[in-house]
Amino acid sequence: MTATPDPAADARVRADDRGHVFHSWSAQALIDPVPVAGGSGATFWDYAGNSYLDFSSQLVNLNLGHQHPDLVTAIQEQAGRLATIQPSMANDVRGDLARRIAEVAPDGMNKVFFTNGGADANENAVRMARLVTGKRKVLSMYRSYHGNTSTAITLTGDPRRWANEPADGSVAHFFGPYAYRSPFHSSSPEEESQRALEHLEQVIVLEGASTIGALILETIVGTNGVLIPSPGYLAGVRALCDRYDIVLIADEVMVGFGRVGEWFAFQAFDVVPDLITFAKGINSGYVPLGGVVISDRIAKHFDTVAFPGGLTYSGHPLACAAGVATFEVFERDGIIERVRDLGERVVGPRLRAIADRHPSVGEVRGLGLFWAIELVKDPATREPLVPFNASGTDAAPMGALAAACKSAGLWPFTHFNRMHVAPPLVISEADLNRGLDIIDGALDVADEYVS
Repeated sequence: MTATPDPAADARVRADDRGHVFHSWSAQALIDPVPVAGGSGATFWDYAGNSYLDFSSQLVNLNLGHQHPDLVTAIQEQAGRLATIQPSMANDVRGDLARRIAEVAPDGMNKVFFTNGGADANENAVRMARLVTGKRKVLSMYRSYHGNTSTAITLTGDPRRWANEPADGSVAHFFGPYAYRSPFHSSSPEEESQRALEHLEQVIVLEGASTIGALILETIVGTNGVLIPSPGYLAGVRALCDRYDIVLIADEVMVGFGRVGEWFAFQAFDVVPDLITFAKGINSGYVPLGGVVISDRIAKHFDTVAFPGGLTYSGHPLACAAGVATFEVFERDGIIERVRDLGERVVGPRLRAIADRHPSVGEVRGLGLFWAIELVKDPATREPLVPFNASGTDAAPMGALAAACKSAGLWPFTHFNRMHVAPPLVISEADLNRGLDIIDGALDVADEYVS
């Protein structure tokens, strides 16, 4: 299928949406959602006949692209055999997927608790940590997003938290490493790690180690910057958690399942957490699914003590069937290796060359098929292209950049003063280069704002 104009369908979808759908994170009268007619691979299209390269994988969840035939077939076949069953009963496809997840997780992590998505995965991971340690407080980074449920939005450090406060009063935030905009005035990535770890230990001491049950972090900070941990940082966090008896939770919701060329991103840094939360890439969001991978030590606590939590749709058969198919596609098509290759051979070199050509590009950073282009008004002072949490006219430069991409046939992912590059992992090399060409051309718009 391809993009074919259908004005009647476009009008019908717009009318139903604007008349009856209440959208997330939006002032309802100020938005104009694009009616999407279909998609295939790394492309989707609207009813007006416009096609877009999907350089955001929707919400960085569509790892295997639109309408992957193996995932669609798996859902169809599962629906014909057993469409749903309550989670208290054993189910073959749920058990199959749990085993496959445990096989790619670190040794000593053999149990999986399934949820409906990333937010409730983080909620339940925190609950496990609190129950096992008997300590309620949780630490998380300011530059983070962990979900929109009560504890998850409190864990979140970015401005989406502000309007939802107060929620969970037992959360404290800290600064993680960000070498390009160092909050610690560091002169090297190594110094950034050292100073960030010293800061974190001070937070632990001042908040009271005896009160802190868990520390949660995005292995690679996602929406808030694609921040790759500086050398030694994650190992240092692991050591602090061990020293102060704190459960380490790795939020892999965005970066897990191949996004950076690893099953889990922490595997690139030789660190093992106590709990892993996941969603998105586990089945490309074809049916909602998330979960927590649990260390044997924590799982053992609940051998004779009931875990006080559950979800009607935990490990839904249709979602798990798509998850099993995802593993089969990854293994058959060498997705992990492919992502590493494209990141190292294509995206990294191309983005660095783009940065050299455009004064609006302050830095590019990333791994695999997960990159950020940080945009500035002044390369010398590193003043962001738009202010933090900009809106209205303040955000106009980023709006103009996004519009230039869309007019050229690419759907971008922008946040604050950054454009992220996160296409489906199945994108062809030709389409990947075409998308990077579009970004290269669109950055001429950003360059106009450089002082």
